[in-house]
Amino acid sequence: MSDLEKVYGVHAVEALLRHHPKRVKQLWVAEGRQDPRIQALLSLAEAHRVNVGQRERRELDEWAEGVHQGVVAEVSPSQVWGENMLDELLERNEGPALLLVLDGVTDPHNLGACLRTADAAGAQAVIVPKDKSATLNATVRKVACGAAEVIPLVAVTNLSRTLEKLQKKGLWIVGTAGEADKDLYDLDLTGPTVLVMGAEGKGMRRLTREHCDFLARLPMAGSVSSLNVSVATGVCLFEALRQRRRPA
Repeated sequence: MSDLEKVYGVHAVEALLRHHPKRVKQLWVAEGRQDPRIQALLSLAEAHRVNVGQRERRELDEWAEGVHQGVVAEVSPSQVWGENMLDELLERNEGPALLLVLDGVTDPHNLGACLRTADAAGAQAVIVPKDKSATLNATVRKVACGAAEVIPLVAVTNLSRTLEKLQKKGLWIVGTAGEADKDLYDLDLTGPTVLVMGAEGKGMRRLTREHCDFLARLPMAGSVSSLNVSVATGVCLFEALRQRRRPA
């Protein structure tokens, strides 16, 4: 059982029980917690024949790296998609594709927030390089509030090569850079689009930038010069969603 991962938080555990119940091997609940949200989780666990036990809250505190809300699940290891699955994702997608690339985002809180936003905005996948990037862990799942169980996270060996392949399939690569000449709102994001966000502080790497068809900046009206990568990701993805919902 040592190879099992621990997932904590009501939203993350609920998403696992709804979308991947076979991965959940054991559900632990804090002693004395019997509120409606917990009862709903227990009903889901019962429906999928998941074992449920109780533990003192201090034990759950030791297991979790953050706020567990009185719920910890032991689950089989996370699935991170390989780049060969991108073709399958694109083939089964209806309408113009929308993909998010995170070029070296290393903070698990930022990755979790980006997964949550990507799912909310209707993106088909989040792509990250295998090296020097945050990957799925309990913190990411907790911050993602269930989105980590729904939207594919695709880890690629060579990000530049992946961008080239996507370009050949007809997708436009839009990178974000503070020194770009065009505002994000000046671009047409209604077609098949890959949005590329750079790493915290450093931005996009040179090779990634060179593979972009367009570079865009977010107009800044105040005194700060940049936004947190997860906030900037939300602005970009929801601008794409806004344009795609615009009446013809």
